[in-house]
Amino acid sequence: MNFQKVSTLDELWEGDMAEVEVDGHVIVLVRPEGGAPRAFQGICPHQDIPLAEGKFDGRVLMCRAHQWTFDANTGKGINPGGCRLAEYAVKVDGDDILIAVEGVEPLFANC
Repeated sequence: MNFQKVSTLDELWEGDMAEVEVDGHVIVLVRPEGGAPRAFQGICPHQDIPLAEGKFDGRVLMCRAHQWTFDANTGKGINPGGCRLAEYAVKVDGDDILIAVEGVEPLFANC
């Protein structure tokens, strides 16, 4: 896997989110409370709204448009429950946060 540096732990505090791009993939990078950084598709699977424009309370990521919500530790849909976010591999090397995008395609709802 080809991991690329996207941020550092000093730039992404616990409870923070950021939008990054790797090889054309728009990614929302989150650091859940008490957890390690996670990387998910950066576009809501409902109607292509950037998730970084939404809200993140340290546990739940919410899209600004229609309040679709996702668990920041798993990417699983909370509301609605039948959807999920595609997840990218994340590695922390020292203070650096690295992401690999090979083989991951964003998921979209049938709405």
